Amino acid sequence: MIKGTFKRNESGRIKSFELSGHANAGEYGSDIVCAAVSALAINTVNGIDALAGVTPMIEADEVNGGQLFVEIPSHLTQEQTNITQILLENLLLGLQDVQKENNQFIEIQTLTKQ
Repeated sequence: MIKGTFKRNESGRIKSFELSGHANAGEYGSDIVCAAVSALAINTVNGIDALAGVTPMIEADEVNGGQLFVEIPSHLTQEQTNITQILLENLLLGLQDVQKENNQFIEIQTLTKQ
């Protein structure tokens, strides 16, 4: 199962997300749940870099796959923050939609700092 965790700061902004595990919804190379999650996540990270001009801190298991951690730097301009948050909220919505149709393969949660 793919597990996704989004962490929000005290003002409600997404500050990081982590995706880990494998969906195992199909054979390797034919797993549409894994493909959807990967495409959404990679597109988001690329968008943050290209559209907001922000290089997030990224940790990934490039050998075994199945793990991606992304943290957004804290000192951004208002415009960078706006763009980054739109992209991250869009990622969360996309993953929640994938979960609605495939809840046996993916679980997404959001944690808010209290």
